Amino acid sequence: MIAAVIVFWVCLAVCVYIYFGYPALLWLLSRLRPRPVAEADVTPRATFVICCYNEQDVIAKKIENTLSLDYPAGQIEVLVMSNGSTDRTNEIVRGFTDPRVRLVALETPGKMLALNEGAKQATGEILVISDADFFLDHHTLRLMARKFADPAVGGVCGARRSGMKRGGDATGEGEGIYAQWDKLQKSLESRIGSVFAADGLLYAMRKELYVPITNPGQADDITVSVQIPLGGHRLLYEPDATAWEEGTVHAKQEFRRKVRITNRSVRALLSIGSRLFTSGFYSVELLSHKLVRHFIPVFLIPLFVSNVILAFTSPLYMVLLAGQIAVYTLGAVGAMLRETKAGRWRIFSVPYFFCFVNTAALFGVMKLFGGQQTHSWSTRAAPGAGQ
Repeated sequence: MIAAVIVFWVCLAVCVYIYFGYPALLWLLSRLRPRPVAEADVTPRATFVICCYNEQDVIAKKIENTLSLDYPAGQIEVLVMSNGSTDRTNEIVRGFTDPRVRLVALETPGKMLALNEGAKQATGEILVISDADFFLDHHTLRLMARKFADPAVGGVCGARRSGMKRGGDATGEGEGIYAQWDKLQKSLESRIGSVFAADGLLYAMRKELYVPITNPGQADDITVSVQIPLGGHRLLYEPDATAWEEGTVHAKQEFRRKVRITNRSVRALLSIGSRLFTSGFYSVELLSHKLVRHFIPVFLIPLFVSNVILAFTSPLYMVLLAGQIAVYTLGAVGAMLRETKAGRWRIFSVPYFFCFVNTAALFGVMKLFGGQQTHSWSTRAAPGAGQ
């Protein structure tokens, strides 16, 4: 029984810390020791590195969107890194006569190779890395560039905004709420130093800070961006520099994507080695914001089992067990109703997405320790086709 008590309270403490304690710690530190940024209206030459594989449906719009940004025209370069595309992607890019647009057609698929080659061929002072199916708002690049006026800043992350087409299911509703929680943490991390890592949908960095990727099984955005804080520069978050996509979210394809994200993200974090634990408060961010969060289901399972064992020993444990059962029951109902209007109600969509994302994380961790790596791409809009 003592063992069950220890397991229960340790697991509960970890879960409470990740979802509530860590954000509270960030809030406190942002009040006690904020680090201001010296911004100015600078416009360094920016090279967009757009890696794509069979993106014929969106690549033209992506290029047009990039060229239309509120930024000096002569300070933008667009490198479309097409790795092994077999559709009309290359043909469409070649159709652009604007000298700022260049196609680099690689024969071998793989985002690692595309990013490394793009960084090598870029002529800009900063690299802007953005997914082919994400489109930038008009002001985004200028807002990100302002932060590079501060020499201590090595990279800037953009933010995702809602641009989903109507359709899909309640999975997208739950993810939107989760994204707001994540956005808060990134804003606080940026205020006190650096965010834990960039999101591959959009980030910019000084070209000289790019470290080539060597393992295609790792999450490229994490692998590349963590080198900025580890190298002594700040990696900031600009919530008003926004990008959006037009796809719809469906549970089946989103589940596969999140399993893959967990596998690749944990692999990327573990590759940092001892610096994952010896980099001051940045290590706290890496562990709290990402690594331990992916392992939350490993704590949720023994938390529930130990709570069942302890339920009849105290009214407290009975109430806590009832709370867990309520969350999982609402999550199950939310899963069944996800295709309906009622499934989008927060009382169902939040517990549903909590269960959904942690189940996907569990599968991702199991695949990781089972030795499975994911090197292929698959986009949200077209399952099996991209990243």
